[in-house]
Amino acid sequence: MENPEKINFSYSLEEISMDELMRRQGYAKAGRHCAVKTCAWLKNSMNGTGVCYKSSFYGVVSHRCLQMTPTLLCNQECIFCWRPTEVSAPAPEEWDFPELIVSECLKAQKKLITGFGGSPNAVPENYEEAKTPSNVAISLSGEPTFYPHLPELIQEFEKKGMTTFVVTNGTNPAMIKKIFPSQLYMSLDATTEDTYNKVCRPKSPALWNKVMESLDVLQEKKKAGVRTAVRITVVKGHNMTDPEGFAKLIKRADPDFVEVKSYMHVGFSRLRLSRSNMAEQEEVKAFAEEIAAAAGYKFAGESEASRVVVLSKDGKTTPVD
Repeated sequence: MENPEKINFSYSLEEISMDELMRRQGYAKAGRHCAVKTCAWLKNSMNGTGVCYKSSFYGVVSHRCLQMTPTLLCNQECIFCWRPTEVSAPAPEEWDFPELIVSECLKAQKKLITGFGGSPNAVPENYEEAKTPSNVAISLSGEPTFYPHLPELIQEFEKKGMTTFVVTNGTNPAMIKKIFPSQLYMSLDATTEDTYNKVCRPKSPALWNKVMESLDVLQEKKKAGVRTAVRITVVKGHNMTDPEGFAKLIKRADPDFVEVKSYMHVGFSRLRLSRSNMAEQEEVKAFAEEIAAAAGYKFAGESEASRVVVLSKDGKTTPVD
């Protein structure tokens, strides 16, 4: 790793529990094994000062987006992850049912946004709207496909009138086959097994083949009517190479959208990487355009603040239903 930061924590990563660490990081517990957290874009949208790129790309209302995870377990330790991969999450003795999770997540979100009600900076209309989330991003921390009732969880959120975005690392194709969210994201951060092992640091040698299998599943999901996206997180000096290799794998998955996004030097990733590993927006765009040319996609939009470029076959993005 290139000169990672020396961060002085007020606690020991070797001794702190996952529950306590999450509390200190601003997460709200929801049930026995789930968590909810608001992001900076929700705050900006609440105050009328900006929105997440998912708003302009896919029509998600940032202040009405609930970000949650059904499990903190993960089978990768990606070098670019802002989550605390240095601290292990215990497996739950028993899984909560989807109905309870949805109820607890909505309660947690309402509690997390309460402070905006008395803020002079908040737009009153946005605060009122935020009390009723319209989208759930099942991607906060951990690998959501580990939760055995994920298909039912998606259905329960949709019963509340919410669109559902699921982000998976692609290592559990069996579960991916079972889910039908509004939009299904799959991370693709390497073109070879060697790079995958170095960047994603899987906990099992079998996972690369699982990721490759999930590319085929993604194509099947698209044929079944699920909106699909491949997200590439580029880390300078590690995986920002081989655009033709990425294009080959993208063709295999045939997603509706491809997002090429720079690693962001935030959170616990600062223990592993340096600021120089972040790509500038011009670099992200140039790399994305190389991938697009080789894969048969077109530039469809960008967000300089998030250092991301979105590609699609027709050069357009559409709001999720």
